[in-house]
Amino acid sequence: MVMSETMTVNVKEEVASEFRKQATIKYGKKKGYLGKALTEAMGEWSKQRKGNMENQFLELLEAGIKMKKWEFNREELHER
Repeated sequence: MVMSETMTVNVKEEVASEFRKQATIKYGKKKGYLGKALTEAMGEWSKQRKGNMENQFLELLEAGIKMKKWEFNREELHER
């Protein structure tokens, strides 16, 4: 069974209008079309953000981390 959550949000009118238009084009104006479109959009946004954060963490590890007297990089971390 797929769990769902009801959310109440405030969105700029122009953004909401364009979103509804695009959701209608993709899903048709059928019951639940906005929920499907919003779920897809939120999932993609989250994936993109998570990927960006992972890349930032990897860049930090590649550059090395300095902690007071300790200094180590990614390769050294994997050796331990």
